[in-house]
Amino acid sequence: MKGGMQGMLKQVQKMQAEMQRVQSELGNKTVSEEAGGGMIKATANGNREIISVEIDPQVINSEEKEILEDLVVAAVNKALESAAKLAEEEMAKVTKGMIPPGMNIPGL
Repeated sequence: MKGGMQGMLKQVQKMQAEMQRVQSELGNKTVSEEAGGGMIKATANGNREIISVEIDPQVINSEEKEILEDLVVAAVNKALESAAKLAEEEMAKVTKGMIPPGMNIPGL
């Protein structure tokens, strides 16, 4: 039984190291999303940080400031959603087969 526990502990340690590696790599992976038919583009990394926001110069009009702000918020939220999905998919690759189905562990 003791050997089984040591083996399991090694597996957990290996998975933790792999998760840390993936977490650090997520900062280098990006996703981009658009709003307003491509007039606004937001890019986020896998750590759910906004890296850039691009605004088509044609939509910059002081009379439509609120519309532009709404489009920026929409693009940013979509990019953050995609970044969260990317992070989830990358972590799932690491934990696949290690965590029994239906067992929810915070942070995974």
